[in-house]
Amino acid sequence: MKMRILFVCSGNVKGFEIVPFIKEQGEALKRQGVEVDYFPVIGKGIVGYLKAGLQLREELKHKQYDVIHGHFTLSGWAAVLGSRKTPVVLSLMGSDAYGEYVGENKVIFTSRYLTLLTYMIQPFVKGIISKSANIEKYVFQKSKSYIIPNGIDAKKFHPVKGGFRNELNFNSKKKQVLFLGSKKSVRKNISLVQNAMQYLNSDEVELINPYPVSHSEVPKYLNSANVIAVCSYMEGSPNVVKEAMACNCPIVATAIGDVEWVLGDTPGCYLSSFDPKEYAEKLKLALQFSEIHGRTKGEERLKELGLDSETIASRVVEVYKMAIQ
Repeated sequence: MKMRILFVCSGNVKGFEIVPFIKEQGEALKRQGVEVDYFPVIGKGIVGYLKAGLQLREELKHKQYDVIHGHFTLSGWAAVLGSRKTPVVLSLMGSDAYGEYVGENKVIFTSRYLTLLTYMIQPFVKGIISKSANIEKYVFQKSKSYIIPNGIDAKKFHPVKGGFRNELNFNSKKKQVLFLGSKKSVRKNISLVQNAMQYLNSDEVELINPYPVSHSEVPKYLNSANVIAVCSYMEGSPNVVKEAMACNCPIVATAIGDVEWVLGDTPGCYLSSFDPKEYAEKLKLALQFSEIHGRTKGEERLKELGLDSETIASRVVEVYKMAIQ
């Protein structure tokens, strides 16, 4: 009998009905033979998700699923309210557990309500998936807890010899440091790499920030840039790091979430503190690596860790089976 799963997730992200990494997990599950439908929540804040829970309850009068999978705590509450006794699995994404970071070890106090909701929901769900160990710290019901990062679609993210520098109009006389986050996101912390570039003080290196860029274009940038800069104050298991690894792109990243574990000792990939001077030194090393060696062996590292989307989907299916039992 084919398993039927309903994804409940935010439908409020501009430009996406379903955010790419959630959609990719759904597609990977489909390749495992699982039937996946989506219930995007339109409406923000607690009130929006409460309304979505009531809408879901009505919808489930006419449809049946084996498991409802809520992505992010608020979506989890919508799933619990609407579930009609269908088992609910919750994926904790990051800020729903630890709050919204706006500096090094600095969290917006008003975002702590999400942490409270994460604690409160745990008795009502059958399984809790944390993307990394630093997120799982907020799970007190360990018997139903699983650490499963998002997987990477190897058909989409893989090394392409020569890259796409001409297509992307990269300056052939310069080396490119890529930052894919939003300049406006305090948590993504673009100022760190901007300040580091001042210390680097090289006319041969430029910082590029193509945000917003469609997810289908991201592999082209990762296959073309000399190095990608990840500067976030906090993440769980940042997809961009794994995507860069899959494309063998050199990386300089702050030691957040599971980044240190993902990078391991891969040559060409470097960890840095939030000190711009240190970050500049790591950028210099990554750029030198790029000039001498070209690309990393990040793709091999991802395979070793089992972070391809198919392996991850199989692990998620096992959580569904436990929830049903």
